[in-house]
Amino acid sequence: MTTDIHAMSGDPTTSGDGATRHFTVHHDGVTIPVTRAGRGRPLVLCPGLCSTQADLHELIELLRRDHDVLTFDLRGHGRTSAAGTYSFEAFAGDLAAVLAEARRLGPPSAPVLVGYSLGADLAVHHASEHPGAVAGLVLIDGANPVPEPFVTEADLPAFRAMWEEAAAAQEALRGTARQVSLTAQDILDLNIEIDGVRAGILDRYRRIDCPISMIMSTSMAGADGGGPAARFNRNWRAGVERLVRELPRVSASWLDADHGLVFTHAPRIAELVRRPRDPAGQPAC
Repeated sequence: MTTDIHAMSGDPTTSGDGATRHFTVHHDGVTIPVTRAGRGRPLVLCPGLCSTQADLHELIELLRRDHDVLTFDLRGHGRTSAAGTYSFEAFAGDLAAVLAEARRLGPPSAPVLVGYSLGADLAVHHASEHPGAVAGLVLIDGANPVPEPFVTEADLPAFRAMWEEAAAAQEALRGTARQVSLTAQDILDLNIEIDGVRAGILDRYRRIDCPISMIMSTSMAGADGGGPAARFNRNWRAGVERLVRELPRVSASWLDADHGLVFTHAPRIAELVRRPRDPAGQPAC
C-alpha cells in the first residue's frame, strides 16, 4: 500500500487564512481529491457510504465559518476514483491517508474528526488505533453498537431491492461530484460487513482518549409508525443507550429526523459541532 500526496493549487504549508486549497492524495491505487478551506480549529469531515462532499455542501460551508475544514470523498464516491476493492478496511485506509495529509500540511494541532454514518465508524476505528491523533470525535448517526444486526437473512431481499433502486438512480449522476460507482451488491456487502464491525465497536470506544460526541436521529429508518422501520429505530436507540450507559463520558444529542439528518438539519448539526461537550457526559436534546 502506498500513499503519495501532491499539491494541486495554493501553498500547502499555509493554513488558517480562509483560502480554498485543493490537493490530491494517491493511496492504494485510488486518487482522492482533497479540499481545505475556512479558518479556526482544524476539522476533518469524513462522509459516509453513498454520500459525497458535494452532498454535504451545506454543512461544510457552515463549519468553515469557524473551522479550518478538510473534506474529501471515499473511494468510488464523488470525484475520488473507483477501485477494485470496497471494504471497511479499504475505506479506513482512505481516511488514514487524508489525515496524514492534514498532519503534513499543519497546523501541528490535532483536528476534530467528524464522521457521518460509515464515516463515524471509520473515525472511531482511526481514533482507537492512533492515540493523540485527533482532538475529538463528532459522530453523526453512525458507529452505533447496536445489540442486533440490521441486515438479517429475512431482511436481505428488502435491502437488496432498496440498493438496486438506488444504484439505478445513480445513473443520472454519472460524471458529477455526486456520483457513486459502487454496485448494489457492493453496498449490500458493505452493510453486512458494517454490522460485523459494530458488533465489536464498544471495545474500540474504550481505547479512545479524546472527547466523543454523538449526534443521532430519533427515526433512523423513517417514522412510519410500525413495521420494520420501528424495529430498526428501536435497535438504533438501544445501541446509543447501551454506549452512554457503559461509557458515560460519551455524550449524545438526538435530532427528530431520519438518517438523512445531515442534509435536513445541517444548521443544527453545525451548532452541535461547535458546542463544547457536556462535561457530565449526559445526552442533550
